[in-house]
Formats: sequence, C-alpha cells, structure tokens
Amino acid sequence: MLKEILNDNLDEVNASEVALVDFNATWCGPCKMIAPVLQELSEEFAGQIDFYGCDVDENQLAAQQFGVMSIPMMVLLKKGQRVDQKIGFMPKAFLETWLRQNL
Repeated sequence: MLKEILNDNLDEVNASEVALVDFNATWCGPCKMIAPVLQELSEEFAGQIDFYGCDVDENQLAAQQFGVMSIPMMVLLKKGQRVDQKIGFMPKAFLETWLRQNL
C-alpha cells in the first residue's frame, strides 16, 4: 500500500530502510496508468520496501526537495539517500527488476 506524503512527513520517508516515492498528479495520464502497478508492487515487496505517493500539486515543497521536473517520477531511497530514479510509465516487469536490483 502506498502511504501519502505530505510536506510534513518527509522524515518518515527518510527513516525508511528502503523507500520508493512516486511523484504524481491527479491530472497526469501516465500517473494514473502506473498507480495500479505500484500498488501491486507495494504488496509484493511488503516488508522490504516502503512505498509512498506524493501529489506534486498538493506537496510542492516535497517535489522541490526531490528536484521533480517531470511526472510520474519514482525515486528509490536507501536510508534517506537517493540511489536511483525513473521517469515516465514503465511496465510492471521492468519496475520489478529495477527494484530487485536495488534491494
């Protein structure tokens, strides 16, 4: 399950051992397409990766802190440090492989 990021809970994200943050917006077509994929992956990787969703329109501070320029943008963090990121829609198999490589 994706936890919602608000400007005031970035500490929770940074405290996670491994976290994926999905930066999105309600008006973004590719964001809507990738949402169910990320939901499935959050269930498959439960206990290994914490999944977060962040609406860039409602959380401009968080988007700015992560340098979001395009959405959807997925940022992978380990102990609060960015290890990788992906931009745009990607199929589940690709994202699954990407996550496994970065665990």
